[in-house]
Amino acid sequence: ITPVVRSNTRLFAGDSDKEGGAAIAKPKVGVKVEQITKQKAKSVQKRKSKPSDPINRREDDFEDAPMFKVLLIGDESYDQAHVIERMCELMDDMDENQAASIFKQAQAGGDAMCGKYPLEIAELYKEQLVRSDPMIFSDVQEDKA
Repeated sequence: ITPVVRSNTRLFAGDSDKEGGAAIAKPKVGVKVEQITKQKAKSVQKRKSKPSDPINRREDDFEDAPMFKVLLIGDESYDQAHVIERMCELMDDMDENQAASIFKQAQAGGDAMCGKYPLEIAELYKEQLVRSDPMIFSDVQEDKA
């Protein structure tokens, strides 16, 4: 068996170095530090927005739907009460006084405008008037205005 020899080595500075280690070397050449400051140009904001506003990244370009006139065609065989009642039932924005004046205009002039609506709604009103019993004649024309 071989005896193990241990040696005590110190990992710190000796007794002569009471300051705790070697001093950091200072450079002999002077270093001049120069600060350059630049001013930022003010950026122009297009529009002030609040954090609660949604961001709109594109322009909204909507085109209005073409409007069509629903015409009541006058006929001598109409019962005034029936026509006024059906017009008020079908058309949301129609009251009895309006329906009566439209009925009288249609009887006197051949036809009268009931209102202006998008195409699908105008065709719906026309079909519903034609399906009435007795039938009420109507027509749909494009509004040129």
